[in-house]
Amino acid sequence: MLDASTTATRPTHAPADHPAIPKYKTGILLANLGTPDHYTYWPMRRYLNEFLSDRRVIDYSPWKWQPLLQLIILTKRPFTSGEAYKSIWNEEKGESPLMTITRDQTTKMAEVLKERYGDQVMVDFCMRYGNPSTKSKVREMVKAGCTRILFFPLYPHYAGATSGTANDQFFRALMEEPWQPTARTVEPYYQNPHYIEALAQSVEKAYAEIEDRPDILVVSYHGMPKRYLMQGDPYHCQCQKTTRLLKERLGWDDTEITTTFQSVFGPEEWLKPYTVDHVAELAKQGKKKIAVAAPAFSADCIETLEEINEEIKESFEEAGGEQFTYIPCLNDDDAHIHALASIVGDNLKGWLD
Repeated sequence: MLDASTTATRPTHAPADHPAIPKYKTGILLANLGTPDHYTYWPMRRYLNEFLSDRRVIDYSPWKWQPLLQLIILTKRPFTSGEAYKSIWNEEKGESPLMTITRDQTTKMAEVLKERYGDQVMVDFCMRYGNPSTKSKVREMVKAGCTRILFFPLYPHYAGATSGTANDQFFRALMEEPWQPTARTVEPYYQNPHYIEALAQSVEKAYAEIEDRPDILVVSYHGMPKRYLMQGDPYHCQCQKTTRLLKERLGWDDTEITTTFQSVFGPEEWLKPYTVDHVAELAKQGKKKIAVAAPAFSADCIETLEEINEEIKESFEEAGGEQFTYIPCLNDDDAHIHALASIVGDNLKGWLD
């Protein structure tokens, strides 16, 4: 992924003690949410502390929130979250599925972009929380000769708690560079035709493998406090548009697809309907066969593999549901990689054509 093999050389006409400079190139840095280094207590606590201390995620006043976080939440939650991570952990590689999948995505992206741009580009990935950190990867890219970096948060929809905080961290990393590279960030791609096509293909493929067609497709997005929407965050509207575009591409009517939101945290009202409650209502209404897709996640993670495939599935079945199908995230599917590479190409115009 990170190609720093180009030999650094001293500039022509420079004095003998001038430091060697690597060949200039353009970096493409993919970014995802993050993952703990392990599911045991202390790695989980470090990860949750970094995540839940981010004011983009929890915007309560620190003097109120931090005592609660440090003395109560981080005393108990690393155990429960650790058990959830343990249930999905990639024991063979000693890492979470999100890490495995993001690395696989990056490897495929690097292959596609190398064919297109040769050694002019360097492709790598970072995490907003945990490792590999955004700061460390920016440092590596600059050291390897990247005078321009395209930063690509792997979130189709913008939210302050996802794309916003990822960009914040990227800009903080740039602030520490003596020779700061020129930078661009990729805008949300929730309505990109290639992304919608990849989503539609994943649904069609899953439905083709199901003997009894689901009564409805539940399109479940990660939730956020409703207050954020009222403050101007565009996430809710962008999610609704993705569902509409997916429905139109599939040629379905409104009765075959519905939008919900998952992962509620804390006491205040979040975006509704809540997935965990809505699937139970669907079962009670007689929709005994459902499929669930999660378009807001570019890679399967704790929220999909554990929350959807276990907690939400259990809610549906306890309410009388009979057939629950989870449609995996796009992950490193070829159609997804094609969509992401196309978006990168659009954003490199003027730099590399």
